[in-house]
Amino acid sequence: MKVAFLLNDLQLSGGVGVVVQHARELALRHGHEVTLVLVREQEAAPWQFDGLAHLRVEGLDDARRERFDVAIATWWETVYSLYELDADRYVHFIQSLEDRFYDALSAERPAAAGVLDFPLSYVTEASWIAQTLRQARPDAPCLLVRNGIDKTVFRSPEQLDVRVGEPLRIVVEGNPQVWFKGVWPAISAVGRMREPRHLTVVTGDHSKIAPGSADAVVGPISHDEMAALYGASDVVLKLSRVEGMFGPPLEGFHMGATCVVAPVTGYDEYIEHGWNGWVVDWDDEAGTARALDLLARDRRLLTFLRANALETARTWPTWEQSGVFMAAALEKIRRDPPPPPYAGARQLAADSRMALDRQRLLMHERNEYRRLAKPALRLKRTGAWQRLKWLREHPAMQPVWTLVRPLTRKLRSKLTG
Repeated sequence: MKVAFLLNDLQLSGGVGVVVQHARELALRHGHEVTLVLVREQEAAPWQFDGLAHLRVEGLDDARRERFDVAIATWWETVYSLYELDADRYVHFIQSLEDRFYDALSAERPAAAGVLDFPLSYVTEASWIAQTLRQARPDAPCLLVRNGIDKTVFRSPEQLDVRVGEPLRIVVEGNPQVWFKGVWPAISAVGRMREPRHLTVVTGDHSKIAPGSADAVVGPISHDEMAALYGASDVVLKLSRVEGMFGPPLEGFHMGATCVVAPVTGYDEYIEHGWNGWVVDWDDEAGTARALDLLARDRRLLTFLRANALETARTWPTWEQSGVFMAAALEKIRRDPPPPPYAGARQLAADSRMALDRQRLLMHERNEYRRLAKPALRLKRTGAWQRLKWLREHPAMQPVWTLVRPLTRKLRSKLTG
C-alpha cells in the first residue's frame, strides 16, 4: 500500500514524533511504501530523528505527481492540502481537537474546527477524541489507534527505587510560551510548597524561566536524556489545559515516576486518581502545592502511586504493537467504502456562514474604531503635539510629569467614564 502522511514540517514536537513513528512502523514492519509530504516551504533544518532514515520525504509539488492508496492529514492545516494529492482514500489522523489551541477571536479557530465537516475517514489516538468524533460525524469511519511507547528508550526498571529522606523530585516539561501547557502555574505551585523539593524544568527556552524558580532548567534534550530524568524523578507535574493523548506522564510512568495533573482531556486514558497518580483541580495552585507536600511527607503513598504507575506502564503497547493496529486501520479504510461526500455539507455550510458573520462583525468593529480614532490621529500629526511629545520625553521634564501624571490619569478616567 502506498501511503502519504502530510505534515507542515519536521520540527521537533510530540505530534510530529508520533507521525514519524507510525510511518516508520508501516514502512519497516508492514512493507508499505510511505512518504512524508511537507506542505510548507522549509526554512529551518528538519529534526534529526532516527526514524527518518527509513522514510521518503518530499514536498507537495513532487507529491502531486504521484498516486497514493491512502493520503493522511496530520494537522488541521494539512487537511486543506489533502485533496491536492491523488489518492483512493483520504484520512485525518487527529491527535487533538485542534481548534482549542487558539483564542476564541483568532482567525485559525473556525478554520481548525471546520475541517471536521470534510468527507474524511478518521484515525485518532485517544478514546475521548474517538467518542467526540463519532457523535459529531456518525457517518464517517473513526478508528482508535493508541500511541505506543519506545520501550527501548523508556526502559522500565525491574524494581522500584524507594526513596526516603530526600527532597521530592519534581519534573515540569513544556514550552512556557504556550499558554495551554500550564508551565507557569506548575512552577508557581511548586514554589508554594512547604516540604523540601527539587524542581527540574525541561524547556527549549531557558530565558523565560526566572532565576531561582527552579533548581535546574534543562533542554532541549534527547529522548534518552528525558528517560533518565524521569527515572531520577518522583513526580511528573503537568497542569496542561489542552491535550490529546497526554504523553509525558505516561513516559514518566515507564521510568517509575507518578504524576500530579489537572483533569485535562486524555488524562483518564491511563491515570487513575489515588491509584497511579494524583488529580488536582483547575486553577488551584495552593491545592496543587498541598498535594505535592502530601507526597513529600507520605513516602508510603508516594511509593504506592509510583509502583502502580509502573504496573500501568507495563501493560501499555510498544510502537511495534501500535503499528499493527495502524496498519489494520488503514487497510480497513482502504477496503471499505469512503464516507458519503455530502454528509457534512450542512454543517460545513453553517460553519462557513458563522465564520463569515464573525468576520463581518470584526470588520465593522475595526472600521468603527478607525472612524473614532481619526480626530486623535489628526491631532498627533500637528506641530503642537510633536512639541508636547518632545517635552514629555525630555529628561529634564521627568520630575514634572511624575507629579502631573496622576492628575492626567484622573482626568482621562472622568472623560472616558
